[in-house]
Amino acid sequence: MEYSFPHYLLSKQSVDDRALNRNVIDSLKSNLPETPIRIIEVGAGIGTMFARLLRWDMLTKAEYILVDEMAENIESAREWIPIWAGQSNLSVERSGENQLRVFDSIRDIQIKFECADIFEFIQKKPQPADLLIAHAVLDLFPMPESMPKILSLTKNLAWLTINFDGVTSLEPTIDLALDEKIERLYHTTMDTRPTGGDSRAGRHLFSHLKTAGAEILAAGASDWVVHAVNGNYIAHEKFFLHFILHFFEESLKGNIELNVDEFSTWITKRREQIERGKLVYIAHQMDFLARTPLPEGEGI
Repeated sequence: MEYSFPHYLLSKQSVDDRALNRNVIDSLKSNLPETPIRIIEVGAGIGTMFARLLRWDMLTKAEYILVDEMAENIESAREWIPIWAGQSNLSVERSGENQLRVFDSIRDIQIKFECADIFEFIQKKPQPADLLIAHAVLDLFPMPESMPKILSLTKNLAWLTINFDGVTSLEPTIDLALDEKIERLYHTTMDTRPTGGDSRAGRHLFSHLKTAGAEILAAGASDWVVHAVNGNYIAHEKFFLHFILHFFEESLKGNIELNVDEFSTWITKRREQIERGKLVYIAHQMDFLARTPLPEGEGI
């Protein structure tokens, strides 16, 4: 199987659709400023959140900046968004390699693609957005020191979604002791990344946001729950599950606490469970909507 990261991002659309916390979304809808609005999304991947906001009728007129450090993701976004827009009866105009206009009689969105590390992008001091989106990315950063920098990208709202919070469950059990050991070691890899990260980022965001001076308007669970229905996984979720196991393989390869053959057998059995439509995967995560402090000098 070819493990394409853009394909993984596409495959988890339906998983994220179910997971995103509806109370937080309702709070976002009620607090969005009048259009047109400026949106910055960091770790934007291939643009699935942009598409979701249009599908859910949450955008009409906006400037939308998609920021991602992976060139492969930005290239995929430039190709995938026009395809999706066409399939959704939206018109598309290109104005240069990194700009698109997606529109119809009601909606008009100007899109700009930025291939950049988030902190390098912050150093450029872009015009702050009305809404910052950070989707499934904050648990990769060193905290709490990164939070004020990230929040500097917005002058109003921050929608911070799918923040992992310390629980991974794969059912049915293969070997209880081994299952628990692999889960523990997998979470430890998140906590020991040289670039930062936190396997309990979700719960810790309450204090990180408060320390950064932000007001939490809404918060709630956004758990991934993936299971087969009548033996089949919906949409592209079979690939999604295989990619999750690929994360386990890559993260725990060569771990001195794991027997190589035992771990390989465990992975093989989990993949067989996917093929038989038996694997159930649950990951606990948290969503937040926060209002950020006004930039210095504003509101006086």
